[in-house]
Amino acid sequence: MYKIIGFPRTRAMRVIWMLEELGEPYELDPAMPHSDTVMALNPCGKVPVLIDGDAVLTESVAICTYLADKHGKLTFPPGTPERARQDSFTQFGVDVLEGALWTAAKNSFIHPEEVRVPAIKDVCKMEFARGLRTLEQRLGDGPYVMGDTFTIADILIGNCLGWAMVAKFELPVEGPVHDYFTRLRERPAFLSAMATATATS
Repeated sequence: MYKIIGFPRTRAMRVIWMLEELGEPYELDPAMPHSDTVMALNPCGKVPVLIDGDAVLTESVAICTYLADKHGKLTFPPGTPERARQDSFTQFGVDVLEGALWTAAKNSFIHPEEVRVPAIKDVCKMEFARGLRTLEQRLGDGPYVMGDTFTIADILIGNCLGWAMVAKFELPVEGPVHDYFTRLRERPAFLSAMATATATS
């Protein structure tokens, strides 16, 4: 059984959702970032951490990619053009969408108050909105970013959209991105992951 270490309302949610999609059993230790438990496994103090036997894995994108490759699900095979396109969506989610959200968060409550730059949050919201416009252009006609196939890229982008909702970033109330976000949040595995998050909050 896998063990996830990390409070669910962090990037640990991505791994919880991933394992729910895979139908794999897991144990959850809702440790907070920089707690003694986390620091003992990841010197930078970040969550999630995944324990798989003797392997200790960190960084949510790396963990999700590992799980997808290991189980041969929610991903296209390495070395294919489809995998490269999938990875480009993953990178887009992390670089463009998460980048804006993370910078805003660091300047809201993570960095020491004396070094925060509150005004940068307006720039972050602008960058995020521009990213959503790009996402709308790239979505195409399929229900997911890779067409009919749900992949880890959808988990990572979907997590960013949920993060934006909590952070009060503006999200579209109609149109392709709104419909895409709705499809993601209606998936049974996502609902199960949210139930886990709620139960451990």
